Amino acid sequence: MKTEALSLRSFAELTGAIQQVHAELTAQASRAVNVSLTLRNWLIGCRIVEYEQGGMDRAQYGDSLLDRLADELGKLAIPRTQARELRRYRLFYKTYPQIRETLSPEFSTRFHLPANLGVTDSQIEPSAACRPTELIEKLSFSHLAELIAIDDETKRAFYEIECLRGNWSVRELKRQIGSLYYERSGLSRNKKKLSAMANQAAEQAVPQLAIRDPYIFEFLGLRPKEVMGESHLEDQLIDKLEEFLLEMGHGFCFEARQKRILIGDEYFFIDLVFYHRLLKCHVLVELKLQKFNQENIGQLNTYVSWYRRNIMTDGDNPPIGILLCTDKNHALAEYALAGMDNQLFVSKYLLELPRKEEMQRFIDEQLRQVQL
Repeated sequence: MKTEALSLRSFAELTGAIQQVHAELTAQASRAVNVSLTLRNWLIGCRIVEYEQGGMDRAQYGDSLLDRLADELGKLAIPRTQARELRRYRLFYKTYPQIRETLSPEFSTRFHLPANLGVTDSQIEPSAACRPTELIEKLSFSHLAELIAIDDETKRAFYEIECLRGNWSVRELKRQIGSLYYERSGLSRNKKKLSAMANQAAEQAVPQLAIRDPYIFEFLGLRPKEVMGESHLEDQLIDKLEEFLLEMGHGFCFEARQKRILIGDEYFFIDLVFYHRLLKCHVLVELKLQKFNQENIGQLNTYVSWYRRNIMTDGDNPPIGILLCTDKNHALAEYALAGMDNQLFVSKYLLELPRKEEMQRFIDEQLRQVQL
């Protein structure tokens, strides 16, 4: 059957056609990267299990196997192969062995996969709620990392289904697990209504967000600064904010942008990090394109506490945080002084730092210039 060529008869149609091409191929590229990354991590887990079950020299490594393996892979500059990640990949393979069904014979032959590799840990049951192709094509590995942390098979299956049905982002999946959605659903008389309410305001996954997944940008060899900005507007404002603080002459020395820190098993990114040579402390700056809420200041306090515990050295004073929140009409500045109970010390900090009013005026002016 012969297909007629697309005839663009107006500028609007041209714009729409380009938009369609961009959207569809961006989504296609995102899915391809997600699938490759997920299979990479599953295969790493498979290889580890294979070695644990039949490696000729496995006895000499014992419980230190993954730590020794992480050291060797680190020397080869292979990203995301710390011991905790290797444990995660092993658990991923054991939890979802049925992913093997998605692999073509050519793929299995190419990577020399054993014909029958059993899962010996009887405490881990393979999930069967969704088809393997759905899991690897529609969920990122960050989604799957959250799911494999759930020990109960029924509970995990519930979140698989709901996550796929609602096209949840990773952050939304974490939020729903944290809000005990599964337990609330079990107690609810009208489960369909609860599901509809949960998905009505749920944050959905989009290709652009998927590409900013920490696993993916390391898999692709990208730097955090290249991919972690939430929007072009935010990047513009952070550029201006960095210049503003450095030009004020208050002793700010730039250290990092989109500074990645590891808290538990999760990575976080701090917008700007400075060292203040007069106060002799780190200053962490976070910009949020939203109204102020307690979650924002709580997050910044967590960063400040982490810096105090892990980065602060002899001779340093405790770190502080500056939070800038904004909507279309107003900016608000807040300071995070986690763990400081000396009011004289706090007063000295606030005397040396830019005043809240200065920060708010600066952000308001920048917003007017970009006509937000």
